[in-house]
Amino acid sequence: MASRSFSKSAKVAEVSRRAFTVGELVHARTVTTSPDSPVAEAAAAMVREKVGSALVMQGPFLAGIITERDVLKAAASGADLTSIPVTAWMTKDPQAASPETPAEDAAQIMLLNGFRHLPVMQGRQVCGVVSLRDLFAARISRRPQQRDVPG
Repeated sequence: MASRSFSKSAKVAEVSRRAFTVGELVHARTVTTSPDSPVAEAAAAMVREKVGSALVMQGPFLAGIITERDVLKAAASGADLTSIPVTAWMTKDPQAASPETPAEDAAQIMLLNGFRHLPVMQGRQVCGVVSLRDLFAARISRRPQQRDVPG
């Protein structure tokens, strides 16, 4: 049985990786809704676009975010989702990241605060949303390929 050199395999794992920014990972498909839109309408748009959140816009400004978890809580409450507005269930004035925010920093913000979706904003202008899935996918796709080390 050939032994492997752990120092060589450790060097493969130490290959430096370019850090992604949130701006490189932001979703092109961003669902927006107005504060008075019914929860059911926002949920239908999220399903149609295959995303887990909708940004609640008051004109050009971000007023909040409603997520699939918010919709689930609203449904479990017994509320009429066709008439109750998203403002009843959204997170008001959500924390956001800039496009220059490193993906690692965004992941830390999300994990520490229990967020799965983070709005991305340049100043007061909305650029989109980044999700934990986006961050994980970027991390996994950059992983160095494992190579067999001759023993």
